[in-house]
Amino acid sequence: MLLLGIDTCGPSGSVALGRRSGSEIEILGQTELEGRSYSATLVAAVGDLLASHGVSLRQVGCMVAVNGPGSFTGVRLGLAAVKGLAQAAEIPVVAVSRLEVLAGKAAVASSALDAHRHEIYLRVDSGTGGRELLAGAGELAMIEPVPARTAVCDESAGAVLALAWPDTELVHAPAPTAADALKLVATRIADRDFVDLALLDGHYLRRSDAEIFGDPVAAPAHRP
Repeated sequence: MLLLGIDTCGPSGSVALGRRSGSEIEILGQTELEGRSYSATLVAAVGDLLASHGVSLRQVGCMVAVNGPGSFTGVRLGLAAVKGLAQAAEIPVVAVSRLEVLAGKAAVASSALDAHRHEIYLRVDSGTGGRELLAGAGELAMIEPVPARTAVCDESAGAVLALAWPDTELVHAPAPTAADALKLVATRIADRDFVDLALLDGHYLRRSDAEIFGDPVAAPAHRP
């Protein structure tokens, strides 16, 4: 089965082509995408990647969408492309969190990504699976027990964690990519753990700036 992965959540993005054989995922190729240019390059990059391996979109057996957390614009553009391509070619889709991909890449249970504003997107092992949240100093102080090891891929997230959790070992890893997402989901594909495209949405963990900083709804004019 051919797999197509799309990740546009971070400062840069990627699309990857892989092949699943049982529980093994072979990465056939990956194309890096520059941040802030996804709307102009994403679909073309998918087409070029498929063409370079002599396959068509309809030969893809499953798509893997990294649905956040990360840039609102990047997440939305990526998911819009996934929905359009998947619907057109009738391809099932698996969705996966970027935090889970980072944790899997570093082979640890917990991970953190920079969320700006002195906050991080955090994944912690809850015993029955990962729990993900937006965390600042206050939220981090309330988490018990503190993970022994946490994966990070950027200096900002590492700095926030080092201050709040000085005893936690920071496991540094390269930023997760679409190829890393493909490697993570063999079991989900085998279990047919696909998402309903009508319900597929971004895993944001934070409200958009428009929601946070937008003008309040004007109050009705007073009538005597």
